[in-house]
Amino acid sequence: MDNCIFCMILNGEIPSEKVYEDELCVAFKDIEPLAPTHFLVIPRTHVSGASEIGPEMEPVVGHIFGVIAKLAKELGFADGYRVVTNCGADAGQTVPHLHFHVLAGKQLGSFN
Repeated sequence: MDNCIFCMILNGEIPSEKVYEDELCVAFKDIEPLAPTHFLVIPRTHVSGASEIGPEMEPVVGHIFGVIAKLAKELGFADGYRVVTNCGADAGQTVPHLHFHVLAGKQLGSFN
């Protein structure tokens, strides 16, 4: 997708501080972190958001959650972290490319 910031990051057109990458996904630090540890994990395939996940993307999404668990252990926050994905503008999604925020390193409030 031409105007997608995350696709530009994937293509190397915009720099990012990568935490992890493989053939299916890339993880990089959020430029406006909301916690001491805050990075995004995105699929290499452009999908606009969670509501567009079809059967072909299900293995990729499963892989992404496996990567998140692996990074949580390696980076030392496996005992407590949050994974968030926003779906659509009403939910706060600002970049129309499926992405998962991983936040850790402080007490995170509840959603009561």
